[in-house]
Amino acid sequence: MGQCDRIVTTPFSPLKMSSAKRQLYDTALHSSASSDTDSDVAERNDCGDSVFADTNGENGSMDYCCPASPTTVPHQSWKGSQTRSPRPRRQRTTSMNQTTTISSSESIIRAHNRTIYTAGRPPWYNYAGQQVEPFVIGICGGSASGKTTVAQKIIESLDVPWVTLLSMDCFYKILNDKQHHQAGHNEYNFDHPDAFDIDLMVEVLKKLKEGRKVEVPVYNFVTHSRELTTKTMYGANVIIFEGILVFHSPDILKLLDMKVFVDTDADVRLARRLKRDISQRGRDLEGVLKQYSTMVQPSYINYIAPSMAHADIIVPRGGENKVAIQLIVQHVHTQLQLRGFKLRETLAQSYIGQPMPDSLHLLPSTPQVKGLHTFIRNHATPRDEFIFYSKRLIRLVIEYALGFLPFKDVSVETPQGVSYAGKRLG
Repeated sequence: MGQCDRIVTTPFSPLKMSSAKRQLYDTALHSSASSDTDSDVAERNDCGDSVFADTNGENGSMDYCCPASPTTVPHQSWKGSQTRSPRPRRQRTTSMNQTTTISSSESIIRAHNRTIYTAGRPPWYNYAGQQVEPFVIGICGGSASGKTTVAQKIIESLDVPWVTLLSMDCFYKILNDKQHHQAGHNEYNFDHPDAFDIDLMVEVLKKLKEGRKVEVPVYNFVTHSRELTTKTMYGANVIIFEGILVFHSPDILKLLDMKVFVDTDADVRLARRLKRDISQRGRDLEGVLKQYSTMVQPSYINYIAPSMAHADIIVPRGGENKVAIQLIVQHVHTQLQLRGFKLRETLAQSYIGQPMPDSLHLLPSTPQVKGLHTFIRNHATPRDEFIFYSKRLIRLVIEYALGFLPFKDVSVETPQGVSYAGKRLG
């Protein structure tokens, strides 16, 4: 069997051929990168999400699991065991899909009947193997206006395979000693354009739009410094970039395909900021109010509010505005289809009238194979049973594929002294 031979378990229908050809045309490598964004309400150190939508998720309300850092994690042996493996364990640099506990390795969002979890894959191609530019959405608004909530609502409603969520909070500049002292006394203005590393921001966005791998800094709001580790991110079908001054830089505006401004009442934003800074950033009430009146509110008036003029869509009330979010989702779907991301219809018809390649081998449809397909295709099959029977079918496919490898005749002697004519991989 050649290196390009393929084994399939069932004859092709248009839908099945679509799935198979996507594997042929899609040359991008799969990899996972776990990252998150600093929410306007909830403090996090993770700054970016690449999101994958899984339609087999459980029903239920929103449920978040903490993401793991993408830094290298060495293998830890079982407690009490002194036996060392003869082979060194590979150190993992990517996240794994473990959703059973709150300390899961990936950020999980469960909404309705879908599960969205962080992942990443570079770069992006259409069915003809041509690279496709992602659709970039910029979300701007005042501090604690609900930008991250709007971004998550858009992600839930998009129903596209891959979405990258990047926060402007990751790009705060490194502070010197004097600025550290000012920040510790709530005297440093984090809402001013000079507080951000605009050049790094533009560089990261350009690379993501090109489908290239980037290392995003992680900012710690408690220590007012960048962490030593970074978050690995990739491009996707859709890139969402959110922050208070997303529309301030002309260079960033050129990279945005859609500009959304989240307009929330000032009193609501102040209440959210008080709750966030006191409970999660270790600030005191007097310091938060002082910072808001002397820096946050003036920056909103001077820099953030005027940038509303660049917005394509203004979303009042943030994530509560379902009509505005649905309008955004419909426009994104239209743009993705124009850019060639909707491949199912094209691929489903692309093989009609063409002979199957000689390298394609069909697994014989035995009663056992049909029985396994019955369990796998049944929508009522529990998740554990689906995994169990899928592994059994995969084993049959592997055994069938091994039969195409070159074997040579060999003769061995059994313990009883009888000669046996067998086969050995050549």
